Amino acid sequence: MTKVVDLQAYRDKAIEERGFGPWLKRFGESYGLKTRLCDLPDATLYFLAVPGEPSSFAYYELIMGILDLGAAPKFHYLDNDDQMKVVDIHLFVADQVRFEMMWRLGWIVNYAGKNFSLVDMIQDFTNVMNACKGNPPELDISHPDYADYSQLTYGDKEVFIRRKLQEALDTFKKRL
Repeated sequence: MTKVVDLQAYRDKAIEERGFGPWLKRFGESYGLKTRLCDLPDATLYFLAVPGEPSSFAYYELIMGILDLGAAPKFHYLDNDDQMKVVDIHLFVADQVRFEMMWRLGWIVNYAGKNFSLVDMIQDFTNVMNACKGNPPELDISHPDYADYSQLTYGDKEVFIRRKLQEALDTFKKRL
């Protein structure tokens, strides 16, 4: 008797192993195709939110694995187009991680990236990024700087929120 193979299940399993395998080793946590940022523990989210080489390497592990571009140490051997794609996705996902951190702090009302899985953010990057661009996060009215924020133009509001990163990192670290 022949065995029927579900190709989509096989592909999904391969994506999970390539993309999240390094994170299982790194964080000791299992993730899958439907994992969203809200599913990440605070400590993992904080690690990913901190700018620098350790978090960048973790993003490269995930992105390159999901896109089947090889292991993260091979990043510098990718062609320029693939390197740029990985970097663009990394910067976008890092922004969404930081917005999730600010959301958990109660600093922002919502952010569009909350609705997407990590796999979707990476595999369907252009569409997800465009959906998020048209719907930037908003500072919560309870935030002490809301009066200043409310006086800004539409474009300056997102910049204002991004400038809160270091303060958010410091505040979030105290929660860990």
